Amino acid sequence: MTAEPHPQAAELLERSHRLGADPRNTNYAGGNTSAKGTATDPVTGQDTELMWVKGSGGDLGTLTGGGLAVLRLDRLRALAVVYPGVEREDEMVAAFDYCLHGKGGAAPSIDTAMHGLVDAAHVDHLHPDSGIALATAADGEALTKEAFGDLVVWVPWRRPGFQLGLDIAAIKTANPQAIGCILGGHGITAWGATSEECEQNSLRLIRTAETFLQQRGKAEPFGPLLPGYEALPTRERRTRAAALAPVLRAIASADRPQVGHFTDSGAVLDFLARDGHPRLAALGTSCPDHFLRTKVRPLVLDLPAAAPLEEAVARLKELHAEYRAEYRAYYDRHATPDSPALRGADPAIILIPGVGMFSYGKDKQTARVAGEFYVNAINVMRGAESVSSYKPIEESEKFRIEYWELEEAKLRRMPAPKPLAGRIALVTGAGSGIGKAIAHRLVAGGAVVVVADMNAENAAAVAEELGGADKAAAVTVDVTSEEQIAAAFDETLMAFGGVDLVVNNAGISISKPLLETTARDWDLQHDIMARGSFLVSREAARIMIEQSLGGDIIYIASKNAVFAGPNNIAYSATKADQAHQVRLLAAELGEHGIRVNGINPDGVVRGSGIFAAGWGAKRAAVYGVEEEKLGEFYAQRTLLKREVLPEHVANAVFALTGGDLTHTTGLHVPVDAGVAAAFLR
Repeated sequence: MTAEPHPQAAELLERSHRLGADPRNTNYAGGNTSAKGTATDPVTGQDTELMWVKGSGGDLGTLTGGGLAVLRLDRLRALAVVYPGVEREDEMVAAFDYCLHGKGGAAPSIDTAMHGLVDAAHVDHLHPDSGIALATAADGEALTKEAFGDLVVWVPWRRPGFQLGLDIAAIKTANPQAIGCILGGHGITAWGATSEECEQNSLRLIRTAETFLQQRGKAEPFGPLLPGYEALPTRERRTRAAALAPVLRAIASADRPQVGHFTDSGAVLDFLARDGHPRLAALGTSCPDHFLRTKVRPLVLDLPAAAPLEEAVARLKELHAEYRAEYRAYYDRHATPDSPALRGADPAIILIPGVGMFSYGKDKQTARVAGEFYVNAINVMRGAESVSSYKPIEESEKFRIEYWELEEAKLRRMPAPKPLAGRIALVTGAGSGIGKAIAHRLVAGGAVVVVADMNAENAAAVAEELGGADKAAAVTVDVTSEEQIAAAFDETLMAFGGVDLVVNNAGISISKPLLETTARDWDLQHDIMARGSFLVSREAARIMIEQSLGGDIIYIASKNAVFAGPNNIAYSATKADQAHQVRLLAAELGEHGIRVNGINPDGVVRGSGIFAAGWGAKRAAVYGVEEEKLGEFYAQRTLLKREVLPEHVANAVFALTGGDLTHTTGLHVPVDAGVAAAFLR
């Protein structure tokens, strides 16, 4: 049974949820909140002053009690006495651990000192676009005075840490009338005697800044429209985005595979249509939360929206080479012998005028959030340019934070990536049975998955089971249609930026004797499985070759590909076709690093859409057994006497693609519990 949180902690969580629910107040996972109060020390039995504060990581909107760090205030405040100075302030982070109260809770964040040293019962530190706009304006201090009078105080830029906490504490003491401060280049901090007052002060600061920017700001802060850079019509924009996606993913993944996210919001398209966007994009983002996720600046295509596709691709490759060289130079300019190693020189944000923004990360959520942060940065630039000029923190300060040892330590604490992390899969026939099991296994292994199925309702349900939009997407596709297959892959590109792993699983089974098998039966069976697998593999290979990241194509064939059984000429011949496609494509695509392998299941009855659709009844009739005992019948004819389930086929897919069989292609793996007559020779 979970203990009830302390009343102050419960109140803090409620305030955090309200503030974090509105993106105008702070970005995802940005900012932190705190509350001070008393509780009984279980050792002494005396009341002890404590502080509950959002710990490292997490998001205000979804914060739980486990995401709070709980510290003793007497010990935290005593750190000021032993503080060795700004040159050694990072040492204080480790000292926070000696201030913790009780077991569990989150690790204290770098902003803990700001909350603990400020003489207020409740403190909010947030990253609202309006506040950061003032914080990054060239004359932000004067604008803060104009907007707030003496109600809000300007704090010059200082890297987050113990010294910033001391600075804010001193400013609050010197300005008893103040409700908060603007942190130059960074964000805002507000305080109050009660949780309600603190929240009201935070919102007052944010909304006053918004109103000031709206009333004081000029109409077109990014400048006039740049001819030829206006947004393309929606359909044309999406078509061009899909056409560019494989090349852009190759650019973002030169160092390590990345998952992508696409945004063509009005804010992005308007920014890229204005003549100020090249200058502003080159200045980069300012708030540490922003550039830690977006890198110091984006890669921007410097061609009009309607430039020929081939010209755009060629230019993007040139810009990528320049970006990598410039990023390396940035690292070399500021790195010291103690700096962490360069983490990768590819862009996290790629801006395409007239089309939109592609953002990249280790997984879909990271990519999506990076894009959200760059939209925040655009809003910040708009606000700063509307009343002044945008002036982010110095490049050297960005480097100090990006390659901060404390950030590096945070990265080291993260769990090791799963085997399929960064990989994008598409599974046909994934709305049920074997395909559904494969989709679940791939997501469990770290991949994102496109659930492709003719049944839209089933596909959507499976995608939701897998975790929703950050884990899976659903597409409706008839694999006999070239147009629908192309559209399904375009949707995959728009959802995740590329494709690395394709499983040809869609199929039907027509079980009839030769003399009862019609030409229509034959054609339908071959259209769905032989022709469908060919069309899917062809489109997958085209994208994989463009990405230059290799890839995997898996065919779910059958033991019937090599075993001559009765009354299934159409099905077995089609499976033999698929089996040979594996060999042919393995031979052809190997030079591109694309591996093609097959799996030969047998007797997968439970959970099978094919068996439920009538195939089971027909096969049971052929063998003279009851349909509900068909799985048991198949098991008894195997060497292992075990029934084969969809999960067993899914495990074989993972074995082929999970990273251990890197030098295997052209292989067929039996998953049949041992059918001697189907042994490969």
